[in-house]
Amino acid sequence: MKDTVFTQKHIALGAKMAPFAGFNMPIEYIGINKEHTAVREGVGVFDVSHMGEIWLFGRHAKALLQYICSNDADALYPGRAQYTCLPNGRGGIVDDLIVYCFSDTKFLLGVNASNTEKDWEHICSFAERFSMKPGIDLVNASDDTCQLAIQGPKAMEVMQKLCSEDIMSMPNYTFKQLTVAGVKDVLLATTGYTGSGGCEIYAPNADGEKLWDAIFAAGEPYGIMPIGLGARDTLRLEKGYLLYGNDMDDTTSPLEAGLGWITKFTETKGDFVDRDFLLKQKAEGLKRKLVAFELVDRGIARHGYPICDATGNQIGHVTSGTMSPTTKKAIGMGYVDAPLFALGSEIFVNVRDRLLKAKVVKAPFC
Repeated sequence: MKDTVFTQKHIALGAKMAPFAGFNMPIEYIGINKEHTAVREGVGVFDVSHMGEIWLFGRHAKALLQYICSNDADALYPGRAQYTCLPNGRGGIVDDLIVYCFSDTKFLLGVNASNTEKDWEHICSFAERFSMKPGIDLVNASDDTCQLAIQGPKAMEVMQKLCSEDIMSMPNYTFKQLTVAGVKDVLLATTGYTGSGGCEIYAPNADGEKLWDAIFAAGEPYGIMPIGLGARDTLRLEKGYLLYGNDMDDTTSPLEAGLGWITKFTETKGDFVDRDFLLKQKAEGLKRKLVAFELVDRGIARHGYPICDATGNQIGHVTSGTMSPTTKKAIGMGYVDAPLFALGSEIFVNVRDRLLKAKVVKAPFC
C-alpha cells in the first residue's frame, strides 16, 4: 500500500485511515457530516495525491486525444481544461478524466486513482498508431506528483493570499501555472469535484509539505479544515457528479451514463473509439439510463441495491446512495430500464427485502 507525501500529516491530525485505490488515505477526521458542511459553507482541503497524472507531448498529441476521448479536443486552448472519457472499444468506459491544455503539443491528463495503470496501458496501446513513444511522448508522472483540492466558497480567497497573480477572476474549468507560497510553476485549476467552488493544485512531491503548511496557515482565520474521502463522496453525490467504478465502468456506455454532453460527433472531432457504436445507440434509443432519485419512503439506498418497478420486478440497480447532509433527504443514482428512467417516474429500491418508494428527479440534488 502506497503513502502520499501528506500521509504523516493525516495521521498526526487523527484521521481515520483506510486503503483506497492502493493508497493509505484519510476517510474522515471529525465526522463526515461536519466535514461536508465545512466545505459547503467555508473551506476544506482534500489530499487527492492518489489521482494519476499522464502527460502527452508532441505534434501528434492532439490527434491522439481526439481519437481516444469522447469530447472534442478542438475546443481546447491554452489554459483551458475539459472533462471527457475514454471509450473502451466495446461500448463501455475505461475512465473519465480531465484534460489540461498547455498548447497543441502539450496536454496533462488527470485520471482516477484506481485506473491509472489501466489508463496508461490503454493510451499506450494507441501510441504507435500516432507515431508516439511511451516514456518520451507519453509520460506517467503519477508517482512524482502531489495534488491538493482546496474547496468551498472561501477557498479562492484563502489561496489568493498565497498566489503570485490574480486567481479570483478565473472561470470554471481553466488553469494557470504560477507561484504559490513561494513554490514556482504550480498548476492551479478550477476543476473541482464538490460543486462548492475552489481549486486544485498540482506540484512535485518535494514541494508538498511546504504547500500544505502554507495553505493551512493562510486558511486559519477562515476555519480551514482537512477533509476526508468520506465527505468527498457525499459532496460529489449531492451535485450529481459521477464516480468511476460506481456510476460508470467498462460495461456502461457514455450515453447510458448521461455523458452525452461530452460525447461529440462534430466534424472537427472526426473518428474516435466507439463512434459508430455510440451513434447507433443514440439513433436507436437507450434501453437503460443512469438516473438521480430521491427516496419517498424512509430508508437509505446503498450501492448494489436492486431497483424495481411497483410489482417488484428488478429494472436496475443503485450505483451510489447516501443521506444528503445538506437536504437531509435520502438520495441516490442508479441505472433504470426504459421507460421508468423518465423524469418523475416512480421506482422502488429493494432495501433488505422491503420495497421503498423513490422518485426519479433531476440532478443536482442541491
